[in-house]
Amino acid sequence: MPLPPILQEDETFIAFDKPSGMLIAPDRWDKKRENMMGLVHAKYGHGVANVHRLDADTSGVLLCSKSKVALDFLSGQFQSKTVLKTYLALVVVLPPERAMKVVKAVRGPDGALPPEFTMDQALGEDERQPGRMRIFKGRGGKASVTEFRVLENFGRFAWVECRPLTGRTHQIRVHLAAAGAPVLNDVFYGDPEVKLLLSGLKRGYKGRDDEKPLIARLALHASALTVKHPTTKEPLTITAPLPHEFEVALKYLRKFTAGERG
Repeated sequence: MPLPPILQEDETFIAFDKPSGMLIAPDRWDKKRENMMGLVHAKYGHGVANVHRLDADTSGVLLCSKSKVALDFLSGQFQSKTVLKTYLALVVVLPPERAMKVVKAVRGPDGALPPEFTMDQALGEDERQPGRMRIFKGRGGKASVTEFRVLENFGRFAWVECRPLTGRTHQIRVHLAAAGAPVLNDVFYGDPEVKLLLSGLKRGYKGRDDEKPLIARLALHASALTVKHPTTKEPLTITAPLPHEFEVALKYLRKFTAGERG
């Protein structure tokens, strides 16, 4: 597989538009499985290092450094939580009774998500399901905060901007699931029965019997990253274009759910 598209590059860093389904680092169990940094090292050498991580199924901005000095400067910003991270997610809005009280209390009578809300719940590994995370109430877990803004409501679905203020594994996905609005196609924390189909949006649909979902992957995209540049120390914002299938899905949602939109 070729390297993903380069979003931005200079003598200190290189940023890629990582596709969904690609691992960042070698798999713990299958070392031969193709991964992002394996491709990067094959072309640019081992002096290039990833500054942060993305889930394998999340697409979008992946920032890499070209030197040890740049790596230390950039990774230090992630550790000090001064990086501005923006994600976009298409979520499944579950009935209010399936949401945590923090969100349920501010939902309107129609059960829609509030325009803005913050999830401030500690996260830690789920001992019963290795590889997954869960919310800890009371003692345990690590502090985790995510700010959300609903950009568009589509009845059963919503288009949401996510800004994680901390960087825990699966943070956005777990917080959205806890809010009763899991990311579409999230096999860990979502509803596997829910699919975004054109037949479910368009009345009188006369398509194929073997209809495919408008979005078949995890509907989460790392759309922008703002850091201080390693040399100039000025703010640097790197953006990744919206995947094509997201654009198509939003087009149909806007067209056929006008009566349901908030």
